[in-house]
Amino acid sequence: MDKPALHRPYLPRHLNAALVTALSDTPVVCLLGPRQCGKSTLALHCEPERHFISLDEQVYLDLALRDPQGFVNDLPKRVVIDEVQRAPELVLAIKRSVDAKREPGRFLLTGSANLLQLPRLADSLAGRMECLYLHPFTVAEVRQKPGNFLGDFLGDKLSPHIAPSRQPQRSELPNLLVAGGYPEAVFRTGDRAERWKINYLQSLIERDVQDIAQVKDADDLLRLLELLADRTAQMVNQSALANALGHSRATIERYLTLLERLFLIRRLPAWHSNRSKRLVKTPKLHFVDSGLAATLGRLDGEQWNEQRTRFGHLLESFVLQQLVAMATSMQRPPRFYHYRDKDKTEVDIVIEQRGKIWGVEIKAASSANPADAKGLHKLAATAVDAFQGGIVLYDGDATFFLDKKNNILAVPMAKLWEL
Repeated sequence: MDKPALHRPYLPRHLNAALVTALSDTPVVCLLGPRQCGKSTLALHCEPERHFISLDEQVYLDLALRDPQGFVNDLPKRVVIDEVQRAPELVLAIKRSVDAKREPGRFLLTGSANLLQLPRLADSLAGRMECLYLHPFTVAEVRQKPGNFLGDFLGDKLSPHIAPSRQPQRSELPNLLVAGGYPEAVFRTGDRAERWKINYLQSLIERDVQDIAQVKDADDLLRLLELLADRTAQMVNQSALANALGHSRATIERYLTLLERLFLIRRLPAWHSNRSKRLVKTPKLHFVDSGLAATLGRLDGEQWNEQRTRFGHLLESFVLQQLVAMATSMQRPPRFYHYRDKDKTEVDIVIEQRGKIWGVEIKAASSANPADAKGLHKLAATAVDAFQGGIVLYDGDATFFLDKKNNILAVPMAKLWEL
């Protein structure tokens, strides 16, 4: 088929190098992520000569469903199969083809649902496939910055820096949060971006959901998303959601799992230690894209001051998404958690890598002080020698120590995309 036309200049993705490496030594590479986050564009730019087949085209989808093995046998030598979740039966046929002729880079699959969690998936292609996750744009990618913040933080390369004095400026955070990271939303403005996000959600619920699950009333999922938008970055009470929607807890759990598979939400597990029995183990729920959450919650940038609590939750999900997206391009990606004890002391994000622990607190305020590190001190005391340091991200300009002994710094939010 003809490759999709690209209507705007290509912005390099941080995942590009990892994708090239995977294709050089692995027979099947699967690029997973939300629909419309840029997977097809990345695949086309990574290897422009590779053949491209989209299962969004009905003729190809019909062939793949009717005769999976014949479809795979007739494919060109190196091919992209776009939106492969629409025909999960292909995976077993691809496995047979790879076993018969094992060459690196033969199949580049893209999927808008997490194939590793799909109940209809016949085989995981274990040992034959590498999965990479592409996220909506980070701010660093939009501004074409290297996106080294996470690596610098874990490598203890952040250092105190007093910014030169300047006139107070209006925060850019409200507009960044409302925009989110989907390419179509980023490159549109105002009402046109809002209209795209509304249409995107409707299309996703009405069509993509049916590819991976049987849902009698798709409107229930949209209503659930609206409720969750006001609960992002919080521990969600499934019983309350079930009562609000008139469903059982089992149905709510099934819906939450479905929304995770579509990369709309993520559940951030609680970090815990064998040393403490006072830690809460309930996960937090986060929207993957702050822009979609803002649209569902009917928030716009002008409400930054009057809706500061809601924007604070949105900011927490936004920062988590920036860090998770940065981690996907790292050779040894860390794991992410949250911390909460029974005294309700919290740390927004806990990062664990090879037994070492770091903490991240997120503040929408333009200043930071030692009291903001209260949760980080608790985390340090619980993690003991594993604790390497922490940061309080805030909406200011200077980087400075809040606690030099425990290596806890206040760091401007903008460093997430400036480094």
